[in-house]
Amino acid sequence: MAGNSFGQIFRLTSFGESHGPALGGVLDGCPSGLPIDLTAVQADLDRRRPGQSGITTARKEADSFELLSGVFEGRTTGAPIGFIIRNRDERSSDYDAMAGSFRPSHADYTTTAKYGHRDHRGGGRSSARETVCRVFAGAIARQLLATVGVEVGACVSGVGPYQLATADRFFSREEVDANILRCPDETAADQMIRYIEELKSLGDTTGGVITGFVRGIPAGWGEPVFDKLHADLGKAMLSINAVHGFEYGSGFAAAAMKGSEHNDVFTTAKDGRIVTRTNHSGGIQGGISNGMDIRFRVAFKPVATLLKPQETVDTGGNPTVLEAKGRHDPCVVPRAVPIVEAMTCLVLADHYLRHRSSRL
Repeated sequence: MAGNSFGQIFRLTSFGESHGPALGGVLDGCPSGLPIDLTAVQADLDRRRPGQSGITTARKEADSFELLSGVFEGRTTGAPIGFIIRNRDERSSDYDAMAGSFRPSHADYTTTAKYGHRDHRGGGRSSARETVCRVFAGAIARQLLATVGVEVGACVSGVGPYQLATADRFFSREEVDANILRCPDETAADQMIRYIEELKSLGDTTGGVITGFVRGIPAGWGEPVFDKLHADLGKAMLSINAVHGFEYGSGFAAAAMKGSEHNDVFTTAKDGRIVTRTNHSGGIQGGISNGMDIRFRVAFKPVATLLKPQETVDTGGNPTVLEAKGRHDPCVVPRAVPIVEAMTCLVLADHYLRHRSSRL
């Protein structure tokens, strides 16, 4: 199976399935001598773990990590950082009745078409459970970025038909985590939570939008051709389970604007830095960071598993009715916030190290 690694210099390779004994990975390319706060790593994992509120899956996983290599006496050694996170609360029997059917809008059919065989227990390798490895690696990347003053954040800015009026600034973790939805607007969050709870009671699900922010990034990170910074961010976000869209800066709205409206005029700040008066570019021009805050939005589809009957076909192509069981999120975005942050950190850490070799 290809495609289990991400990054060029700062590179994560992950392994494991939703209902296997454990998940884990190898994080290579992290410079030696980086002080690692293991408590902060666990804090990032805790924000992603299941069972944290009434609007997430009821599966209970501590998501405690075991560090196998690459850190000694509190600092990275330059060796690959190996880690595992054991599954403790998998209930594979919930999926036995669905083994012979293809769940609508899941990877069941496509995985079978590609490999001829699949792990039906929670989706196996295709499960979002895999993202726990990304959050671990992203937590290390976050600490590397902090050494050069780069901060990464994200928040829920939409659920179903409800959207924040504005989400155009960096929100602190305290602001974001003030409620179970991770939406920094309490009034909007209450509406969104009630909407999720209503759909959950009906056995239905919904999607949402997460807005990501990066501040403190200098001009010059990214490459001008295939490895544009926004292209790598886009790939990172679209690799997350259930993501259906990505836009940065003005995004699709740029198509309706005139050049005179969209151009970000350069000026000089009081501290002498070259900045732009507006930020329609989202902090990236020509695939390279321009020193302004990076802003982007990630759209998540509704969770595909419905706790009510759905028409489908079995593995022989015969019509059948699927009655799903198991523990599932009615909306993924509250737990996806730390995943979006982690993937952003992985992209930026990789481009930071690549940038260091770009000129004398």
